[in-house]
Amino acid sequence: MKVDRVVLGIDPGLAHTGWGVVHQRGSNLSCVAYGCVATPAQHELSQRLAKIYQQVGAVIARFRPEAVGIETVWFGSNVTAAFATGQARGAALVACAQAGLDVGEFSPSQIKISVVGTGSAEKEQVQYMMRHILGLQRDPQPDHAADALAAAVCYTVHDRLQQKEVGA
Repeated sequence: MKVDRVVLGIDPGLAHTGWGVVHQRGSNLSCVAYGCVATPAQHELSQRLAKIYQQVGAVIARFRPEAVGIETVWFGSNVTAAFATGQARGAALVACAQAGLDVGEFSPSQIKISVVGTGSAEKEQVQYMMRHILGLQRDPQPDHAADALAAAVCYTVHDRLQQKEVGA
């Protein structure tokens, strides 16, 4: 089966939600676009979440992906930040669900393993690998956008593995 599709990647965060769009043609991947939704801390939470929802929805409307890879929330020592990230993730997921996208959810370490080969990779390593995997002229900036591109690439890797297991 020859795959030809557009995959969206999302790195959720309340202050910065990264997004990246990748075109997959067979085993070849190329970057379509990437960016970051920034929400000011002085705005009310509801307004910040609405902006994430609207901007992710605009990205979906513009690039028409059929699938999304999104990072799960990592509960480190800062529980407050994890809750805020979870709320931002929820706003992005609603936009994806309304568009009928197939959703793949991946932990930060799964994403890093898929693109760098180790779950403890640094942000700079992810940026470097995104530049090389996607044939970019420079490392994608900001790092949230690079992480989102990595989530999209992770989706394609895991989807290919699932297809092999099923025999598709």
